Amino acid sequence: MNGVERGSLILADISGYTKYLTGVELEHSTDILADLINTIVEQMRGQFTLAKLEGDAIFAYAIDRADPEASALVTTVESCYFAFAQRRGTIDRATSCTCDACSRIPTLDLKFVVHHGKFAIHEVAGNRELVGPDVIAVHRLLKNEIVEKTGIEAYAFFSGDCTEHYGLDADALTLQAHTDSYDDVGEISGWVLDLGARWHQEQERRVIYLKGDEPGVAEMRFAMPAPPPLVWEHMTSPVKRLAWQQDTLDLIQDNPRGARGVGTVNHCVHGDSSVYEEILDWKPYRYFTERTTIMPGITLLFTEEFEPVDGGLGTELVIRMQPESDEAAQALAQMGEQFAVGFAADMAKLQGILAAERRAEATPG
Repeated sequence: MNGVERGSLILADISGYTKYLTGVELEHSTDILADLINTIVEQMRGQFTLAKLEGDAIFAYAIDRADPEASALVTTVESCYFAFAQRRGTIDRATSCTCDACSRIPTLDLKFVVHHGKFAIHEVAGNRELVGPDVIAVHRLLKNEIVEKTGIEAYAFFSGDCTEHYGLDADALTLQAHTDSYDDVGEISGWVLDLGARWHQEQERRVIYLKGDEPGVAEMRFAMPAPPPLVWEHMTSPVKRLAWQQDTLDLIQDNPRGARGVGTVNHCVHGDSSVYEEILDWKPYRYFTERTTIMPGITLLFTEEFEPVDGGLGTELVIRMQPESDEAAQALAQMGEQFAVGFAADMAKLQGILAAERRAEATPG
């Protein structure tokens, strides 16, 4: 047995699957389940490590780092749900099969429980097993009265220990308090995030996405040696950006919702000058679009897209920019070469950071 670790434990459970299986064609139902589970696992890659698949549930963990961020956790959970909901709809629309398994796809949904605590990683017959009281607790949390008490069917429940560790802002995130009691692990309190409501909000948002063939759009591509979720975190976290963005002295981030997303504003300090960035569109871990003001009256639109490569282990980072005015286009033309050189240097440094992290993860102990 390895030493005791501290970290986050997450269970993603496809709700309604037991009822869905009753009376439907087994061949089609298992294919659909495998497709949806793979979608969720891909979204977690780089943020959580898969511990095991438990039927219609995914159990994963993340060992504590020095800089826990509420935004990173919320983005991971929401991106998993958004990808699941998108994929569920795509499968439903694409199938022409009229069997019960295919026709009842919309009845499936997804819920999460997230806990923070201690655990040991035990190797049994070549398989990784997590053991400890907190492992038991997170599994107990799947049996709760959240639906009965709140009416929320697609949710993420963050235990009190998890909420405290990440510093989740319950008011800004519009979380609902909830408590359940268990015979063996006692009372566990925490907070509920309504993922169904968040998905509805995302569906209502206006898409702002730059394409490479649009007038005035310049494009740069960089190969990153890490999965899209991990590259995304390094591109959006203030702490991580300061590690690779070499001319930035400070980065102050305002998240009105309590987590990064549409409405987030970054204030980047560059010596005597400052750059302001506002997130306009946010589709983790596919792309985000921001408006960047480099000086009064000079604004650029940026879309940063994360394309998985190498089976999801790598990322092609595509950065597109477009001036929003003639003045911005002129300013960009004047400093374009300097801008490109600086960006390439930043991306080279980020590539080195990601490669080092990957080597560290591959090193035993």
